[in-house]
Amino acid sequence: MKINQMNTYYDNGATSFPKPHEVSQAISRYLTDLGGPYGRSYYQRAIKVSETVESCRDLIAEKIGVSESEKVIFTSNATQGINIVLKGMNLNGKKIYLSPLEHNAVTRPVHRLIDEKEVEIDYLPGLKDGRIDIDKMKNLDYSQTGLIIINHQSNVNGVIQPIDRVKEIVKDLPVLIDAAQSCGHTGIDAEKNQLDFVAFTGHKSLLGPTGTGGIYIKNPDPLPPLMEGGTGSRSENCEMPDFLPDKFEAGTPNIAGIFGLQAALIHAPQPAHTRQDFLNFLQEIENIPGYLMYKSLNPDQQGELFSISHEKLTIDQLGQQLYEEYQVETRLGLHCSPLAHKSIGTFPEGTVRIAPSIYHTAKDFDYLIEILKKIR
Repeated sequence: MKINQMNTYYDNGATSFPKPHEVSQAISRYLTDLGGPYGRSYYQRAIKVSETVESCRDLIAEKIGVSESEKVIFTSNATQGINIVLKGMNLNGKKIYLSPLEHNAVTRPVHRLIDEKEVEIDYLPGLKDGRIDIDKMKNLDYSQTGLIIINHQSNVNGVIQPIDRVKEIVKDLPVLIDAAQSCGHTGIDAEKNQLDFVAFTGHKSLLGPTGTGGIYIKNPDPLPPLMEGGTGSRSENCEMPDFLPDKFEAGTPNIAGIFGLQAALIHAPQPAHTRQDFLNFLQEIENIPGYLMYKSLNPDQQGELFSISHEKLTIDQLGQQLYEEYQVETRLGLHCSPLAHKSIGTFPEGTVRIAPSIYHTAKDFDYLIEILKKIR
């Protein structure tokens, strides 16, 4: 990004940009200077690689409130972590409850279980903006429930679900949190809230590279691995090791990506805007005639992401005008979350999603506000 140029990249809900410059430096250092495998050899180069990977695992564990970092499993993204849980749990004949704002990373593998495991899918009651209706949730029948899945922060309107209150209601029932959007800027305390699974990705608000992510598994013993293969440990056995993290980490991991993710975690920048700057940004856009805004109706449950539509322009027309005339980059359509759009009444056209990052300033927000006024 050029100095003094307005930041018009608002697609951080898909993948964050820019990254801290230390991210690319760390990746380059591994690829050009260090090299070596993870967990498979005993010489200085390989030891350094293994130390870096485990350091990154420790940092993620700290980020999500986990004391046993070996229970943080590295995968290529949050989706793979979610699949480890859904394909590994004994859910035959059970009911799965989904929150109203789920992403296809959850809904697609869950729907496959309808035929494969005779799973019944039901939905937690939601308010107008997709927040879980806690009062109605208290009256549900959980007798046949095998799993409850909560999208922690919606990638459509930024709603943050009250996972602590959900867990209080369902007590010992297993809860899977999809933290792909929230991990990095919204507090997650997995152990305090007794969460069973937390899926995360590295390339969104954590500011790391694509191809990185993982899953926290509170009790890994009942789960079989999604894949089997080499781990560098117990090589004399044909069975996968039963200890962590090796049980779920077959094959050589994305070492270069993990180097970059570790750098992102260590060198996370200070926010260039305040929380109040963002809330003012929301209010200013909501006050512009001609636009409809999709966000949480409770500011305390609003992540830094929201959607808009226009009373006269189609979603495609609005997004095209933003980009072609003003170089504002957004995400159009259903955002891989048709269930969320059905819940908030924007299906099938979808919305224009605006997802700022930690790098956006109050001046960047003012600039976009003026653009939207011109389009109006």
